[in-house]
Amino acid sequence: MLQPPNILTIAGSDSGGGAGIQADLKTVMALGGYGMSVITALTAQNGLGVRGIHAPEPEFAVLQLKTVLEGFPVAAAKTGMLFSAGIIRALAAELRTVAFPLVVDPVSVSQSGSPLLQEDAIAALREEMIPLSTLLTPNRPEAEALTGLSIRSTDDAFAAAERLIGMGAGAVLVKGGHMDSDIVVTDCLLMRGEAPKTLPQPKVDTTNNHGTGCTLSAAIATELGKGLPLQVAVVRAQEFLNRALRKSYAPGKGCGPVNHAAGR
Repeated sequence: MLQPPNILTIAGSDSGGGAGIQADLKTVMALGGYGMSVITALTAQNGLGVRGIHAPEPEFAVLQLKTVLEGFPVAAAKTGMLFSAGIIRALAAELRTVAFPLVVDPVSVSQSGSPLLQEDAIAALREEMIPLSTLLTPNRPEAEALTGLSIRSTDDAFAAAERLIGMGAGAVLVKGGHMDSDIVVTDCLLMRGEAPKTLPQPKVDTTNNHGTGCTLSAAIATELGKGLPLQVAVVRAQEFLNRALRKSYAPGKGCGPVNHAAGR
């Protein structure tokens, strides 16, 4: 039996189960990986919104990371909600020493509109995490916040991606879910030294889209952990998310999650 790749997620916990650590671990398992976690924040959350956030001390986030790295050979990792400048800077100091691919999802706002990143943490994200990323996966609002650019088209998305690569990202995927289209969602991939690439997927008409960014970044990390080239990993992750969206449903009130069990 071929051993599954060990995939690490460094992110916040979603008590509603649709995003964050929970979505990441479901995704990793669905795609044949073994999931591990470093929890950067606890959220009191359901499909209606985020009621509260409690974050550990940065030192405890680092202890989680060090303990995982001591016990497991990690094939790839992703970051999601990092919450504070202190947590970002502490984790970045440890992540500078690793050799595995790192997907950085610069989570700043929940699907319901609640802030998941403290205001003073945006500079730390730019300075500390972006230069460590094998791939950075911002949505349109996140790319705008990180670059100061307005994004209304694929050309704008690639201009933002170019600026983010200038900040140190290895590659950038600007996600197209916030762009206006009734037919297609087009993600824009820019890899250092290569021509821009548009990667379209059919748009799924559903309000059950909680945790889409978490799911996509976890899926990319899992595919990278299998040794796949970056663009192939991104396309496979897109296909997984699209299938999970098509089979999504609402298990409770409000915005439902994607169906991770339907994504294989």
